[in-house]
Amino acid sequence: MGHLAGFLPIDLAGGVVAYWLILAFVALALQGQPRLICRLLFPAGAVGALVLAAVGLAALESAPGAMVLPLGLPDLPFHLRLDSLSAFFLFLLGAAAIGISLYSAGYFRDMEGSTLGLLCFEYHLFLAAMALVFMADDAYLFMVAWETMALSSYFLVTTDHNVPEIRRAGFLYLLIAHVGAISILLCFGVMQGGHAVGGYTFAAMREAHLSGTWASITFLLALFGFGAKAGILPLHAWLPEAHPAAPSPVSAMMSGIMLKTAIYGILRVTFDLLDVQLWWWGALALTLGLVTALFGVLFATVQSDMKRLLAYSSIENVGIIVTGIGLTIIFHSFHKDGVAALALTATLYHALNHAFFKGLLFLGTGSVLHATGERHLGKLGGLIHRMPKVALLTLVGVLAISGLPPLNGFVSEWLMLQAFLLSPGLPHSYLNMMIPVAAAALALAGALAAYAMVKFYGVIFLGQPREESLKDAHDAGIWERIGMTWLAAGCLVLGLLPMMVVLQIDNVSRLLVGADLGSSAASAGLLWLTPVAEERASYSPVILFGIILVGLAFTFIAVRKFYHGRVRRSDAWDCGYPEQTSRMQDSAEGFGQPIRQIFEFFFGIVREVPSPFDKKPRYHGETSDLLWEWLYLPLARLVEWVSSLFGKLQHGRIHIYLMYSFLTLLALLAFIR
Repeated sequence: MGHLAGFLPIDLAGGVVAYWLILAFVALALQGQPRLICRLLFPAGAVGALVLAAVGLAALESAPGAMVLPLGLPDLPFHLRLDSLSAFFLFLLGAAAIGISLYSAGYFRDMEGSTLGLLCFEYHLFLAAMALVFMADDAYLFMVAWETMALSSYFLVTTDHNVPEIRRAGFLYLLIAHVGAISILLCFGVMQGGHAVGGYTFAAMREAHLSGTWASITFLLALFGFGAKAGILPLHAWLPEAHPAAPSPVSAMMSGIMLKTAIYGILRVTFDLLDVQLWWWGALALTLGLVTALFGVLFATVQSDMKRLLAYSSIENVGIIVTGIGLTIIFHSFHKDGVAALALTATLYHALNHAFFKGLLFLGTGSVLHATGERHLGKLGGLIHRMPKVALLTLVGVLAISGLPPLNGFVSEWLMLQAFLLSPGLPHSYLNMMIPVAAAALALAGALAAYAMVKFYGVIFLGQPREESLKDAHDAGIWERIGMTWLAAGCLVLGLLPMMVVLQIDNVSRLLVGADLGSSAASAGLLWLTPVAEERASYSPVILFGIILVGLAFTFIAVRKFYHGRVRRSDAWDCGYPEQTSRMQDSAEGFGQPIRQIFEFFFGIVREVPSPFDKKPRYHGETSDLLWEWLYLPLARLVEWVSSLFGKLQHGRIHIYLMYSFLTLLALLAFIR
């Protein structure tokens, strides 16, 4: 096993968890000193994240390490394990948390001391809980860490709990999180039932050989439980409510990192704890992933709230990741392990990419919100002149999430499409028909994502300010810029060095599907990425980036030196209208109108159209989630009705309660007999 400064990777990872817990309790002790919390504790948390990222990277190439902690209940100690799958997600957690923690040091500087101390406590407890989720090697510790993660994130979401909408969003998030947790607990219960001794440990579950029926029940419970946390349709309802309600660094951490705990859980149960994978599991995951991706991106295109737009974009990206998991299951179930490794590599790569570019975009919106006090796109505009550094860094995230080379988003989406296009023949004809259709749907989702990002960036930063107050907007502080720069640099590095990333992901692929891409992907050298064979497809981001830089340099020199030796400046052509105002710019609603018109049947649209004789006309349109009206509201009414029935059992009379107890005792005795 690899060593870092004489320590085993699992020792160092456990040390980082303990370190974050210490920082959490130190924050409570420093509640009256907000300046010290921001200048000391959040940067200290970033240092811990840096160590964790280094440990995860080192552990990817090390043999699995295990540890038993003298904690928990008698005869139920906590088990930790660090293998390549855990190491990959620990690296994702640490690498993304560095930038978010540094950004938080500046973003929360104006918060009151008592509130900030509590927030800092919850923040580092949240980080520690996510790390424990990735390292847990038994169901007991996993559920403790999972619930700690849910509760700490709930309190982070409801930081501004005086606002009723935020309390409502937090309650919805906690409700769906606990419904998912029950399903995960049942999933572990089914696997534990297959092994009598020590069944609560993952090692015992690996030895449990479940029948096809019980394995399928386990998978479905895992997909439902972890899907509730990931935001898979129709369990997505909490995500567009909680992300806008939470502070922006918390939104970045929940979207960029926390959603990946659910992806980790699906992969751990499906490929590690279960000894069989059935093809229809993959077909189900593939279908749910594509529906989720299209649903998320369509709703993102019509949003007018910038954080809600990014929240729906997170649903889309989770859908893409789940699509990759489904494709991996299909190929692996038919022993097409080479292509399964390609699909799994694309899936993990996109999970890592999403942590960086979505974290960067949420931090960018945080800076805009901090500087302007506005979240509504209709009240923004022209901020590139007031916030040039934030605009530049946010542009990197926009280009990355849009899948443009040579940034990281292109690599993972390109690999995913290669997995679809290079898929071998499968035994079932309907699967062979389904995969090309899924590839087309994935390409459509990518195109719509770029459309949504053009709207997001153009309305916020380009054009003229739509409100007079935007003239007072200011650029982000030094801590915020450092945090955003870290994530932007990650988007660039992950895009320029894909072979380095793929070679590290190979360690996970060998663990889960027994194959990797190393021999084929690096066949043309480290500058070229060749997923299957050089004659089929190849890509070199470094060469492409060099061509882009040469083209920009040539254009700059040609304009400055050869175009009459000077630069001529004049007003842009204004179509004969010299008095252009911000009201003449395309609005967020106008930009999304074509999508709203084409997919009108898909949205619950409410319009308010004034009379032609109205002296002060007001146009208003609102897009709602039909699933909320068709599924969640009827379910809420049903629960309320059932609760009212049970409420009638409460009479406040002791003899009635004694009668209930007596009848229950009789029923139990009859059942036992």
